[in-house]
Amino acid sequence: MEKLDLYENEEKPERALLVEVNTGEYDAETSLAELYELVSSAGAEPFGAITQNRPTYDNATCVGSGMMEEIADFCEKHEIDLLIFDCELSPTQIRNIEQISKVRVVDRTMLILDIFAARAKSKEGRLQVELAQLKYLLPRLSGKGTSLSRLGGGIGTRGPGESKLETDRRHIRRRIDTLREQLEAVEKHRSQITRRRQKDGVVTVALVGYTNAGKSTLMNTLTQAGVLAEDKLFATLDPTARSLKLPNGATVMLIDTVGLVRRLPHHLVQAFRSTLEQAATADIILNICDASSAEAQEHLKITKDLLSELGCEGRPVIPVFNKCDLLPAANIIPFMGNSVRISAATGAGIDKLLSAIEDNLPIKSKRVKLLLPFSQSGLAAQIRREGTVENEEYTDIGLVLTAQVPSTLDGSIGKYIIE
Repeated sequence: MEKLDLYENEEKPERALLVEVNTGEYDAETSLAELYELVSSAGAEPFGAITQNRPTYDNATCVGSGMMEEIADFCEKHEIDLLIFDCELSPTQIRNIEQISKVRVVDRTMLILDIFAARAKSKEGRLQVELAQLKYLLPRLSGKGTSLSRLGGGIGTRGPGESKLETDRRHIRRRIDTLREQLEAVEKHRSQITRRRQKDGVVTVALVGYTNAGKSTLMNTLTQAGVLAEDKLFATLDPTARSLKLPNGATVMLIDTVGLVRRLPHHLVQAFRSTLEQAATADIILNICDASSAEAQEHLKITKDLLSELGCEGRPVIPVFNKCDLLPAANIIPFMGNSVRISAATGAGIDKLLSAIEDNLPIKSKRVKLLLPFSQSGLAAQIRREGTVENEEYTDIGLVLTAQVPSTLDGSIGKYIIE
């Protein structure tokens, strides 16, 4: 009997060549470094990078014919599987580049969408990512197939028919409408939860900031939430909410949000806007940044600009410099107003962060036990309307009420408090 040779299937990461076109629009070197991290987070192997300085992008191949030939030769010589451009390419550019290089082409937006698709776990996250992908794909269907799907051959099929392109577009638009309806239902449910928290006097604290700044690690340190925390971009996408008890006894709701990145595709900003807007309704915002990054100040600014866009002016924002344990000396971090320096990994500075949260707590409500005379039925109704009643009992001498009462009623209820 002939002996069979068995081979183990081994999945090798795709070998990717990164292409940067520097038009002076942004810091190309910093953006390319970030692209390296994005590619690694997506599971590919960055083999190298080619940078070209140009006044504008070439309409046909983004980099021009001469550079395109060099890229094609490099891909053939080093067996490159994937070309990744640090910009957004048009369908024509992608088609031309693939024809010349014989290598699959991905642009920056497609790369980030792919990472989001791999990391989204919740129903809402998957809906948001699919919506962003379809919005990106819709204008790029041109040229992907013009074969006719309905040609003469029976009643109802005569005439020019309908091209596959038109069918695909209609199908995608229909799916986009369905996704929007489903997201609206999810957002309605979340808004109900938010309103309930506000009525119950729950103070919310939102963690916002650049991706990989350590938001998930901080969430785990403060609340033992068990959120995935890895040294990669967009390790977690789905928002997490956990209760946090402060040293002064007050309890707040800590909410983690999706991380940010330079030139985040507008399709994703639109799709995840409802998630990001949780920061806009928070009572306190923690702007987390990686203190060990040379771009820490820029990261803070990117987050601050987005918060302004979401309408967060007037809310307390605490800049939090995380990963200070990776710095040789903490004093190299510039002092910024009410900023706090911490290490979520080691726990250093967490006490100062909790104190900063306490200092910025709004006076929401307090839990009291009241004995209201029957003549104060109007005050009881006001407490039910503006506060949250936990328990009420009618006795011979009046109504005993346990409730969360807003501070605006302090003057009215003071003489009726029994606990």
